[in-house]
Amino acid sequence: MVEEGGEEEAEGESGEMPAAAAAPPPQRCNGFLPGKEAEDGGRAAPAGDGGRAAPAAEAEAMLAAGGGRVETRLSRRRLAVLTVFSCYSLVNAFQWIQYSILSNVFAGFYGVSFTQIDWLSMVYMVAYVPLILPATWLLDTRGLRLTALLGAGLNGLGAWLKCASLAPGRYPLTLAAQAVCAVAQVFILGLPSRIASVWFGPTEVSTACAVAVLGNQLGTAIGFLLPPVLVPNTPNDISLMAHNISIMFYGTAIVSTLLFFLTGVVFEEKPKYPPSYSQAVLQTMPPEDYSYKQSIINLFRNIPFVLLLISYGIMTGAFYSVSTLLNQMIVTHYKGEEVNAGRIGLTLVVAGMVGSIICGLWLDYTKTYKQTTLIVYILSFIGMLVFTFTLYLGYLTVVFVTGGVLGFFMTGYLPLGFEFAVEITYPESEGTSSGLLNASAQIFGIVFTLIQGKLTTDYSPRAGNLFLCAWIFVGIILTALIKSDLRRHNVNSGIMNLDVKAIPVDSPVEPESTTLKIQSAL
Repeated sequence: MVEEGGEEEAEGESGEMPAAAAAPPPQRCNGFLPGKEAEDGGRAAPAGDGGRAAPAAEAEAMLAAGGGRVETRLSRRRLAVLTVFSCYSLVNAFQWIQYSILSNVFAGFYGVSFTQIDWLSMVYMVAYVPLILPATWLLDTRGLRLTALLGAGLNGLGAWLKCASLAPGRYPLTLAAQAVCAVAQVFILGLPSRIASVWFGPTEVSTACAVAVLGNQLGTAIGFLLPPVLVPNTPNDISLMAHNISIMFYGTAIVSTLLFFLTGVVFEEKPKYPPSYSQAVLQTMPPEDYSYKQSIINLFRNIPFVLLLISYGIMTGAFYSVSTLLNQMIVTHYKGEEVNAGRIGLTLVVAGMVGSIICGLWLDYTKTYKQTTLIVYILSFIGMLVFTFTLYLGYLTVVFVTGGVLGFFMTGYLPLGFEFAVEITYPESEGTSSGLLNASAQIFGIVFTLIQGKLTTDYSPRAGNLFLCAWIFVGIILTALIKSDLRRHNVNSGIMNLDVKAIPVDSPVEPESTTLKIQSAL
């Protein structure tokens, strides 16, 4: 079928089911204020406990009576949206790690300490924490397209500002440019689960989220590999060093600008037809009743989400710390091996990319969110221990292998956390839950990087890594305590007779036709 504007709608589930008898709607939980009277004169919704309702009550809270037909389809544009997002997320991650993997080179070029170079990485984490709530509010109120354009645009702006810092003594300017890229990251990291939910069907949503996260991981991998090749350490020839750095900075700026324009062309707010029943439900909720504050309150009242928030922050913060300090760990035991340090980082992230895709496919097939998350967490802990006690043996081949194993599980965990959060917090906004997870990761990342860096400098890399191992063990315990309540999955798989009026992208929601009907109990 060809949409208005020429976009084709293809492959995909399409559902048309009869309506059932009307039923008064209980409380809505997607940030909607409790106590609102139903449009049809139904009873007021009782105050809830932050959205912790049984699956049947959850579905009825989102579904009430209405005419029309449900129609869910998958848009071909979804693949282009996912590809463009993954590409500009890649460039943003590349810009995050490009300084840290060359910490000795940039410390010599700008005449600053290693700690100041570490701050070029940690500024990403520092910027994220205070800006995440405004960014998720913007995503919820202004939409996906504007948020994507801001992320891609600021990414390009920061890249061009770096081109003006190509001289010794301009460290403050390169720090300011990196801060702009850090702000761009705020509008990027929370989008994978939103893009997956809005554009992809229930049998591919976890894989789509994994691919979106994979773009960021691939950027980190290229950031480990390419800078040491483009910018070899030439301490006796600063002019040559500046020339080599300029190649990296200008190339990044050009690619970022191209991706900004592609984002403007490809991104739309949402497809014409919802890709799943859970999205159809959310699209019928009246926007005038939405409260961002209530959504945040609901999330923090959700105990399983709070446990996931802390455990996700520990694991991802540990990954950020290891990535930032990898160069220092490697050159401590293997002098002059900056290029191999980058290759080990590449191995770590590429293995993690494979882990992410495998985990995404596994979740789409089995829906075993808690079990998979817990197993990956335990294996990450084992991998961190093995990496710690083999790093100093003097065999780079062993470090490559143990780094790959560590990356497979530690980096592969990232999309698991996103998707598990969406499941246990549905129908809350995916952008808000993902944003809070990332904020937790940035806070832990800052603390871990500072402490591990201090332990590495004053004692040894082993001391810093054992510090991370202890915290990852705490994360295992917290993950084991999470109650698995797959709300989104229950809506997609348990509703058998459902009637939803399809809402075109450009059409406002009409209050009198925004209700749905459920015939079967979940």
